[in-house]
Amino acid sequence: MSLPRVVSRDEWLTERKALLAEEKAMTRARDALSTRRRELPMVKIDKDYVFDTPSGPAHFEDMFDGRRQLIVQHFMFDPGWEEGCSSCTAAADELSSGLLAHLHARDTNFVVVSRAPLDKIERYKDSRGWTFPWYSSFGSDFNYDFNVTIDASVVPVMWNYRTIDELGQLDMGWLGEGSSEQPGYSMFLRDGDSLFHTYSVYARGTEMLGGAYYFLDLTALGRQEEWEEPKGRAADVRASLPDFST
Repeated sequence: MSLPRVVSRDEWLTERKALLAEEKAMTRARDALSTRRRELPMVKIDKDYVFDTPSGPAHFEDMFDGRRQLIVQHFMFDPGWEEGCSSCTAAADELSSGLLAHLHARDTNFVVVSRAPLDKIERYKDSRGWTFPWYSSFGSDFNYDFNVTIDASVVPVMWNYRTIDELGQLDMGWLGEGSSEQPGYSMFLRDGDSLFHTYSVYARGTEMLGGAYYFLDLTALGRQEEWEEPKGRAADVRASLPDFST
């Protein structure tokens, strides 16, 4: 792999400023996209999904844990496998207690769901030292309804919002053969006693995720920072800083 060119400080600064303009344009585009995402219509969840947990069966509403929003990581773990998907495992390794705490502070819960039976999930979870909530959807329609278990014999193939014919045009017609597990994230909102699906992201779209803000940007309520009143010395310091947002 070749290394970057070596230049003078002045030349570096000129090119850095040019790149900064592109970075700011992308940031503004991302902010606009996040706004459109929050304005996306939502779909009411009418089906009563039931999941297996170490403490017994749990209904879909239980996964909110009393919070208003829910983020689900669709972790690839086929019932016939002994271990979970390696790329999903890498993502799960980065689920820190700090990340979950930041989401909880925004009234948002985060859980992981896989189709593998609970005993396999618990064994694998223990082997990785993970503590986040992980539910088994084994025996339910959940994975099929949210297009992360692809099986034409169960439901019509739909992957990343493309039908099997559209996938065939992209040389991905193999998704219509047999059964496969796919990764993704889905976002849900609770309004009173009603539950709604607001957003799902699959394929390379999952690569834009990172810290808590990136996850919150995918939810219906967003970062919610405009609702908070800054308090104490931190607010005074923040007010004294220049505005780098433009």
